[in-house]
Amino acid sequence: MNDGVNGVALAVFIFFFLVVTVMGFLAARWRSAENANNLDEWGLGGRSFGTWITWFLLGGDLYTAYTFVAVPAAIYAAGASGFFAVPYTILVYPLIFTFLPRLWSVSHKHGYVTTSDFVRGRFGSKGLSLAVAITGILATMPYIALQLVGIQAVLDVMGVGGGENTNWFIKDLPLLIAFGVLAAYTYSSGLRAPALIAFVKDTLIYIVIAVAIIYIPIKLGGFDDIFSAANDKFTKAGTGSLAPPAEGQWAYGTLALGSALALFMYPHSITATLSSRSREVIRRNTTILPLYSLMLGLLALLGFMAIAAGVTVENGQLAIPQLFEDMFPDWFAGIAFAAIGIGALVPAAIMSIAAANLFTRNIYKDFLRPNATPEEETKISKLVSLLVKVGALIFVLGMDKTVAINFQLLGGVWILQTFPALVGGLFTRWFHRWALLAGWAVGMIYGTWKAYDTPSATQKHFGNTADIPGIGEIGYIGFTAIALNVLVTVVLTVVLRAVKAPDGIDETTAADYKADAGDPGVQVDLPPATAGSPGGH
Repeated sequence: MNDGVNGVALAVFIFFFLVVTVMGFLAARWRSAENANNLDEWGLGGRSFGTWITWFLLGGDLYTAYTFVAVPAAIYAAGASGFFAVPYTILVYPLIFTFLPRLWSVSHKHGYVTTSDFVRGRFGSKGLSLAVAITGILATMPYIALQLVGIQAVLDVMGVGGGENTNWFIKDLPLLIAFGVLAAYTYSSGLRAPALIAFVKDTLIYIVIAVAIIYIPIKLGGFDDIFSAANDKFTKAGTGSLAPPAEGQWAYGTLALGSALALFMYPHSITATLSSRSREVIRRNTTILPLYSLMLGLLALLGFMAIAAGVTVENGQLAIPQLFEDMFPDWFAGIAFAAIGIGALVPAAIMSIAAANLFTRNIYKDFLRPNATPEEETKISKLVSLLVKVGALIFVLGMDKTVAINFQLLGGVWILQTFPALVGGLFTRWFHRWALLAGWAVGMIYGTWKAYDTPSATQKHFGNTADIPGIGEIGYIGFTAIALNVLVTVVLTVVLRAVKAPDGIDETTAADYKADAGDPGVQVDLPPATAGSPGGH
């Protein structure tokens, strides 16, 4: 670990940080509309982004600073079992090809801004919509916190902030400055800011990965030596070799599949999706987004390189920043650190916007101010986006970093429980709204209880794998929870349909799920309250 401040790396980092800060504020003028005081403009970028902007935005949204730090850190600590992130990002794109274009179409037809908007319109249930909204906000908060953890890891390796005995304010001042800048340009520019910055972020990451995958192996003697060193480490530790042990295969498979199902349930993923200008843009992106999976596979190999390079850190999240510090010239280490830091700013901005939109549309408007104007909605979303980031900052500064990681893993279990209502609702109206709500509750309760009852690698609670009831194998808790969720939903739907329980009003039609921009009746700019869609909101 660097004993002092790496001045060259810090200077390069600050340069790129200033560049994206300026871009963030200038983004308010980029593709600006005559009336920016509605959520379509501030929260969805005017629903105007084309293929490449959407690609960069989704890439910046899904492949975060935490991904950059945590995926190779998992390889560094646990071996090939950490590679589960690679197959799940491969599995996810055929899945979203089947349902995201349908969600885009019905959302543009009716002016939906959030997944909860769709659930409420499809099933006629504010209660189910509220459950989806609360779940999305809860799952997003620790995710934002982990982006700040990623920035803090980079600052620690550069020696910024002083040692452990430094005054807390001085130590955390760089993170507070980064937070303040992020909050300011997100408030000012909305989704346009991360969309514009994503170009810089993704370009830097691709450059860093391309250089790292060639340059570092040359310095370490080649991949044979890298894999041999990693194999020796895991063999000596008694954890097996590079490959996951046979007893871990169910955990590996269910974690990959469950994570794939959950990824596009997160509000920030949907926010980036709905910002595109046509369903064809979404279809194209499902075919080119796997390029990021290739990058992720190469990124994961950095974990083995850190082992071969002799990187030793108490906090595994510092392994890759420390590898860059040790192996790269200072100026290029600064570029790598900038890639990670900017890689935190983009998703943190989108996540805070997505969480704010959920609160505004599905809590504030539905339950507190039904007659709120579009201008009022936008104002509330801007304020809530600030509060969400403040909450994430307090979480990072006031709690152990491993707690933030564990809560983010728990958030994955939670958000997966919205899958039946969202994806199921896109294809069928057969599920009863009360059954979906009961299934969601069972999945949430079981997943939370089981995660709390299961030790993780660093805590007594909040592990993510446990025994699968009735099978006797270790599997992903979220996968078991969603199985129980679906079982309860199906059984109760049969019962409720049999007794003719009252159903909600579906304000959508079959044609809505195939509508495109420019089709007659498609509302692109207006919020639901003024769009004249049947059933109202």
